[in-house]
Amino acid sequence: MPTLKEKLGLRIKYLRKKSGLSQEDLAELINMDKPNLSNIERGKRFMTAETLEKIAKALNTTERELFDFSESTPQKYFRADIEKFLDDFEEKDLKFFLDIINCYIKIK
Repeated sequence: MPTLKEKLGLRIKYLRKKSGLSQEDLAELINMDKPNLSNIERGKRFMTAETLEKIAKALNTTERELFDFSESTPQKYFRADIEKFLDDFEEKDLKFFLDIINCYIKIK
């Protein structure tokens, strides 16, 4: 079971990506270096209340929303990442990707 730090880190990563920000973008907005933000998102480092407030403000959300893990299933994060990749695919790439998924389903 994920720890609080891991759940919060995943939630921040999800909201960051949903906002269309890179780690570099968010790190700059909150005046933090990218490695520290990466550690927070991976649940390796916790943050101060001040940093939590900065992150919420930069992501146009509330501190409370950062701790709303009700929709924070890993599956949602994976789907968001996949959708982001799919947006950049051409039709031939999408067909190839679909073939891969169908093959995976058959051997699973």
